[in-house]
Amino acid sequence: MRHKDENKNESIFNAALELINEQGLAEISMSKIAKKAKVSASTIYVYFENKEDLLNKLFLNVKKKMSLEIFNNFDDSTPLQKAFETSLRKFIHFILDNKDYFLFIEQFQNSPLLHKISREESIELFEPHYNSLFEKGKQQHIFKQVDTNLLVIFTFRPAIEFVKEHFIGNSELNQENIEEIIRMSWDAIKA
Repeated sequence: MRHKDENKNESIFNAALELINEQGLAEISMSKIAKKAKVSASTIYVYFENKEDLLNKLFLNVKKKMSLEIFNNFDDSTPLQKAFETSLRKFIHFILDNKDYFLFIEQFQNSPLLHKISREESIELFEPHYNSLFEKGKQQHIFKQVDTNLLVIFTFRPAIEFVKEHFIGNSELNQENIEEIIRMSWDAIKA
């Protein structure tokens, strides 16, 4: 069995990201990824069983980076509104600073290639912090008494949609707009 090199693994991930965002999920192949990553086609199979395996591992890798960035220095004792605003602001900045990751997530999370297990694992990366945040808000009657998934959707979807509009040139995303998105998201879930 060949030894796995973390640099090659990252190179393969980066090549896959670039190709997916340039050509789309349907157009990429393991041979195209290998060529872009400057590794042999057989080498890519040392790291991944097949294209589906590669894409699911890439998805989890990106989601893990996102969760680490958002929850860096997260403190459960922070006042609820401040914790909410800080995490949403970090989320927005992460997707702005990592456009390739964001575009990949947007494509792949709606793909039939995403395994149920990968979807569940990606949710688990965020659940401990967000569940405690939203559940605490509901317990304190600060947030609406609705399903937590609805609170999550009304928190993050507006930011995602605005960033998508920004990326295609239909809106300007500046600090004032970011703060307005955060205020509007807070107002949307506030009791």
